[in-house]
Amino acid sequence: MRAVVGDRLHVHGRVVGTPDQTSEIIEIRGRDGAPPYLVRHDDGHEALVFPGTDASVEHPQSRERT
Repeated sequence: MRAVVGDRLHVHGRVVGTPDQTSEIIEIRGRDGAPPYLVRHDDGHEALVFPGTDASVEHPQSRERT
């Protein structure tokens, strides 16, 4: 898993009925874009996240085309 600041971390719900969670990556603490990531959740709180296999990194549309 590799990310840059500004990407979105998408964590899929583990239990039926649990919504997915997306957060903005605001700091990379690992090497070369690897976790852990400091993220800002949509409600504004920040957390250090060590994403598991239920997570993926989403890149902004504008950067994907370049």
